[in-house]
Amino acid sequence: MSTHIETSGPAPAPVRVLVVEDEDALASVVAGYFVREGYEVRVAHDGPSAVREAEGFAPDIVLLDLVLPGFDGIEACRRLRTFSDAYVLMITARGDDVDKIVGLSVGADDYVVKPVSPRELLARAAAMLRRPRMLPVPTSADARDGVEEPARVVGELTLDAVARTVTLAGRPVELTRTEFDLLAALTARPRAAFTRRQLVETVWGPGWYGDEHVVDVHIGHLRRKLGDDPSAPRFVRTIRGVGYGLGTGSA
Repeated sequence: MSTHIETSGPAPAPVRVLVVEDEDALASVVAGYFVREGYEVRVAHDGPSAVREAEGFAPDIVLLDLVLPGFDGIEACRRLRTFSDAYVLMITARGDDVDKIVGLSVGADDYVVKPVSPRELLARAAAMLRRPRMLPVPTSADARDGVEEPARVVGELTLDAVARTVTLAGRPVELTRTEFDLLAALTARPRAAFTRRQLVETVWGPGWYGDEHVVDVHIGHLRRKLGDDPSAPRFVRTIRGVGYGLGTGSA
């Protein structure tokens, strides 16, 4: 079940927030605080409806309770990360470190333990928005002096950094913004070995905070969409003890 709450007045490019909480009263209170601050808000009360709302609403931020009917917040976050780059703030009644680690391992950006006030959630959301995800800056020499950069080709894979498109064997590959930006960073420096921190600073920006292993989550989704076997990668190789690099395009 889900509900739609409209803002009371017009706002320039309102930030979209999805509140996922199974307690109706708490969800309404939290949503009300965000609405009064000018956010556009929708509410979902279980895991399946949270994923459906995220697909149609395309939120910028998801406030995601860990314990939900249908399936829990961990599974909801895992599914969300296959198509969305929204900031995810996971909320739980338990302070167990295991919960925190699991939540971050499926792509959550931050974690907070109940009881938490709506004002703190607003402050956390504002802090996330002050560190927007960044697009990688083209580094090819062909992109300098106004010369348009040619498409980057790795075997059957073609990435057009200008059009922001990816094709594999001539067929388009639908990537999220973060997945595209990670692939663009790797293809911009095909011989480089990137640490997770370098990829975070390139894609999320130097002011980003959180667990650097969120890179692994997005790399995993990118590999699956490219049909890349981690044990014999063609496009994204793991560099043991360092991070990731671009493959050769052949197994």
